[in-house]
Amino acid sequence: MAVAVLPLKGLLRVGAGRLSGLPRRGFHRSPPAAIQVTVRDALNQALDDELERDEKVFLLGEEVAQYDGAYKISRGLWKKYGDKRIIDTPISEMGFTGIAVGAAMAGLRPVCEFMTFNFSMQAIDHIINSAAKTYYMSAGLVPVPIVFRGPNGASAGVAAQHSQCFAAWYGHCPGLKVVSPWSAEDAKGLLKSSIRDDNPVVMLENELMYGVPFEMSEEAMSKDFLVPIGKAKIERPGTHITLVSHSRPVSHCVEAAAVLAKDGVECEVINLRSIRPMDIETVEASVMKTNNLVTVEGGWPQFGVGAEICARIMEGPAFNHLDAPVVRVTGADVPMPYAKILEDNCIPQVKDIILAVKKTLNI
Repeated sequence: MAVAVLPLKGLLRVGAGRLSGLPRRGFHRSPPAAIQVTVRDALNQALDDELERDEKVFLLGEEVAQYDGAYKISRGLWKKYGDKRIIDTPISEMGFTGIAVGAAMAGLRPVCEFMTFNFSMQAIDHIINSAAKTYYMSAGLVPVPIVFRGPNGASAGVAAQHSQCFAAWYGHCPGLKVVSPWSAEDAKGLLKSSIRDDNPVVMLENELMYGVPFEMSEEAMSKDFLVPIGKAKIERPGTHITLVSHSRPVSHCVEAAAVLAKDGVECEVINLRSIRPMDIETVEASVMKTNNLVTVEGGWPQFGVGAEICARIMEGPAFNHLDAPVVRVTGADVPMPYAKILEDNCIPQVKDIILAVKKTLNI
């Protein structure tokens, strides 16, 4: 090899004067391929990271252990961490929620999974009267670091008793923090932040989002990645109107914005991410720029998240910047029907958002 290299070095030296002005060739570097991660796998990563990081963290709920979770969120964790950290419970929300709240008061960090948040109503006394209020009533002596998590809102074909959105229910209660992720990065970062928080946190996921893949940055794949509770995210910048949403309806807002962009209407889409505390400052700054606002949610209209945003905007500095009244797009004010065609008409669709935008902009 050495014999072959010497003549080459000499050749380069001789021609150096003629070649010195040419750029040096290098390897072609293409950007790394984006990592696609489903919301389900992002939640699984977050649980795995926190169980590994802190031995006080444990998961309990129906079918979370041997069955790998009803929605496979806890897949593989029971085999890795065993019976003391991943605990299957009977079908008794009041019972295992009370156990989890007591464990949090004693210094552990439970993650309490509800198969659906509709079933959390069986345990709502523990969540509101025990978990949410104890830190305050003990003058800060007894923190309750617990996460209540599971699917929230409408799924598909499960009728009235399994299709409620609890964002407004739990967002109403002081002492709780309430988060509502949309993307895989939201899900991972918010769950990790929730587990580390010393306050009880209600994490409202969406069953229909579990299998949806999202691009995740290298930073988000890190075990140190956190999404701060109480901070919204602008998913799409725009100048004509602000769309504010959380959870699955963010997808509809992004899709509606893409359709409206073809007509020259640029929508700014805000993913709220946190219901309590609410990042009203980001919404206000956007409204001051766009001068128009539409809120979108899957829950019922009366006393809803959109109603709270309307009140905050009216009471704050952004009100004088509005060119038109705020419009709410919500679920229908009825118990969820079972029939698919009726169900579709009870949940906000892309066409409903487009209609609301055009109504607001008078186009």
